[in-house]
Amino acid sequence: MRKRLTFLIAHLIASLVIVAGVASAGDPRPEIPLTIEKDHFEPSEVKVKANTPFTLVVTNKTAKAAEFESKDLRVEKVVPSGKTVNVLIRALKPGTYAFFDDLNKASTGRIVAE
Repeated sequence: MRKRLTFLIAHLIASLVIVAGVASAGDPRPEIPLTIEKDHFEPSEVKVKANTPFTLVVTNKTAKAAEFESKDLRVEKVVPSGKTVNVLIRALKPGTYAFFDDLNKASTGRIVAE
């Protein structure tokens, strides 16, 4: 009986290790570049795969700070002048999600999840 219990516990531990390895070895989040230049986002429209989390890699090439903000996504992140920041975005349902530079309201864009 004791050998059987030891075998079951060892099997359970091995299974958990395998599942954890598979979960961490999954595809990394896609990285999508987004640049702020001449007070505009480039590209102004970003297309992503629906239901898949991704990372926006936002580079600010202007002489002043910018703030990537989206009320639809409930995210905001300051991007200092000359710097790059990563913005983690959750998996999105199909649709269109607006974003803007909160420090320059004329700079807008959208993410289209398909």
